Amino acid sequence: MSNLAVLPILLPLLAGIFAAFIHKKTTVVRTVSKMLAVINLLVVGFVFIKVKEQGSIVLEVGGWDAPFGIVLVGDLLSMTLVLTTNIIAVASVFFAPQSLSEKEESYYFYSFFFLLITGVSGAFLTGDLFNLFVFFEVLLMASYGLIVLGNGKVQLRESIKYVLINLFSSMLFVTTIAFLYSVVGTVNMAQIAVRVQEVEQQGILTTIAILLFFVFATKAAVFPLYYWLPRPYISPNPVVSALFGALLTKVGIYSILRTFTLMFNQQVELTHTLFIYLAALTMIFGVIGALSTHNIKLIVAYNIIPAVGFMLMGIGIFTEVSISGTIYYLVHDMIIKGVLFLLAGAIAYVAGTSDLRKMGGLIHHYPVLGWLMFLASLVLAGIPPFSGFIGKLQLIRGGVGEEQVMIIIVALISSLLILFSMIRIFIRGFWGEKTDIPFPERKRRGNLMALPAAALLTLSVLLGVGAEWFFPTIESISQYLMDPEIYIDSVLKE
Repeated sequence: MSNLAVLPILLPLLAGIFAAFIHKKTTVVRTVSKMLAVINLLVVGFVFIKVKEQGSIVLEVGGWDAPFGIVLVGDLLSMTLVLTTNIIAVASVFFAPQSLSEKEESYYFYSFFFLLITGVSGAFLTGDLFNLFVFFEVLLMASYGLIVLGNGKVQLRESIKYVLINLFSSMLFVTTIAFLYSVVGTVNMAQIAVRVQEVEQQGILTTIAILLFFVFATKAAVFPLYYWLPRPYISPNPVVSALFGALLTKVGIYSILRTFTLMFNQQVELTHTLFIYLAALTMIFGVIGALSTHNIKLIVAYNIIPAVGFMLMGIGIFTEVSISGTIYYLVHDMIIKGVLFLLAGAIAYVAGTSDLRKMGGLIHHYPVLGWLMFLASLVLAGIPPFSGFIGKLQLIRGGVGEEQVMIIIVALISSLLILFSMIRIFIRGFWGEKTDIPFPERKRRGNLMALPAAALLTLSVLLGVGAEWFFPTIESISQYLMDPEIYIDSVLKE
């Protein structure tokens, strides 16, 4: 059964390699990629069910016992995020043919797509810090290929910024791992969690923890390290933007959640208090960015940042209730960001522009797109009874329990401003007098673009209105994270 842990990594890796050999046969690679993405989702769903029923799956690669060998840990948290990743992947691969030109598809899009899923899944499943770095590099290499797909001038400019910031954070990441290894003598997460309790150099460990947080915060776009994010995420094709917006920053948040619940939970009064203040600033500046632009893609991209603030808020409060809010909000945000980027791409396509000031009256020609965007805006802002509300409710409950009044006020105000920033798209882009369709031939493709987004949005709505089905699982994950001994025992078999 332990071998099941490698399947979410191995299957997309093989799919990416296979797609590279048939990349010039556009129709074939398109069809095969859809089939492989669905198969991978079914396999991941099967592994998720096994983990939920029987507990964590630990694979010691090559038969080397932990902590000496490479370890993959398929616990309920990692498998929940891998399952969500593959749901978004399936929606994206069905959206891609409507969004990409045949030339772009033939330039290894599907290979990079599957390698990105490989890297993200590996980052969620790995049981040691060095391999977390390795999987970060895998997903970054794939993202470098995707961000320049199309070879536009804007894409090349933004890709340079994206590559440089990630190169710097990767250098800092591997250097910090070396520092940590010199202190505790291991990179296995479970053994690190044991040894940090025994090491007397708590000041050095706290410094290393903050350095690691800096690395993950750069990738997650936490204030003040968010400055690189918005434009690199909107410069590539909409399907690439959806993958980036839904997945990449979430790997950074997952890494913070995993390391600071498992390994670095000794100096909570210092590290987690810092998280709360940074969460508040992240919310504020992210919302300001969303309100400052008329570009619908930028509005969606900037709204990634306050969402990161909400998730960091739960980690900072550090109770079972707040951690459950972070996990619920994390799953919700992965799905709804995928929806919004796909919808924003479809709207910009049918309107011929992403500038709200040049739109109007689209509801008369594209009612489905319009009402999907309206509903997605309500879900994102956390209006009851949608999934965003469930996560925020838990975060606020956690804040009330710890008397964190400041962050609660900031969170509530940010939620209102997020709603305002998103509703502007619906009011300015879709409302107004009926106008001629600037590109009538795009109507059919625009409606086809709406289908994958509608499927994801349906799941997001279900995550809210059917919260009583999903929340017990999320609650059990939060209890599991707050008791690191469970993870340690499952990996080290003590």
